[in-house]
Amino acid sequence: MVSLHLAVALFGVAGLFGAWLALPPVAIVLGRTMVAALALAALALGMRESLRGDRDLAANGAVLALHWVAFFAAIQAAGVAVGLLGYASFPLWTLVLERALGERRAAARDWLVAVLVVAGLASTVPSFDWRDETVRGLAWGILSGATFACLAVRNRRLARTRTARSIALWQNAFAALCLVPVALFWPGAGVWPTVRELGLIVVLGVACTALAHTLFVASLSAVTAHTASVVAALEPVYGIALAAWLVGERPTAGMLAGCALLVAAAIVASRAALPAADPHDAAPGRMRD
Repeated sequence: MVSLHLAVALFGVAGLFGAWLALPPVAIVLGRTMVAALALAALALGMRESLRGDRDLAANGAVLALHWVAFFAAIQAAGVAVGLLGYASFPLWTLVLERALGERRAAARDWLVAVLVVAGLASTVPSFDWRDETVRGLAWGILSGATFACLAVRNRRLARTRTARSIALWQNAFAALCLVPVALFWPGAGVWPTVRELGLIVVLGVACTALAHTLFVASLSAVTAHTASVVAALEPVYGIALAAWLVGERPTAGMLAGCALLVAAAIVASRAALPAADPHDAAPGRMRD
């Protein structure tokens, strides 16, 4: 669980880059995925790991590209807080997907988590008027959450036969390939990043993408995709706090209420994920992630 929470904190920091970078969402994600793929490839080569990809990883890369474009579009439309809260809807989508695929039967606890997540989202928007930029931003955020749920479910299967680093490497590489033609036609395609923005993209790609993505995928070998997705609902808490501190974006009372509900959902899922005590696991020096 430690690696999962660290990954979530880094993902929360990533939301701030949507406010710091005056670039189209596609350009941000293209730079992010290219830097992350190069960093992971260099690490894999240094450790003499296999760099072979396949169709499953290519498909995940396309979903990852859509997820991050929607994520940054949400932040640029309505701010860091709204984008992060919309994204945090993915525990609900994960539950729906796992049930549809027959991977789990919903328990009462799962439905409690779903209710908490939906209530948290509903408290975020002042109205449900599509002309309101907050509503449009939340819609982008929910799309980001739905696509991330797809990744969580698929990555749990891939993690059984592949290393977390190889999954993160190829998903970022294929995401970048998918976005190259899109970036050529996206509005604002002629905008070139400044030196400062290039530096921010490198930090975003290495720390908040390569490292965070590897840690998150690695955690899926120890917990269910649903539990991982709900714990990751803590991301808005980290992101909103940092946005208030570093960007000066003050959350509304509704956003704070939404955060509280999402934290409650994460606590419910985290407690359910804790393994029962086993005397055979109490050997000195043995640690559980």
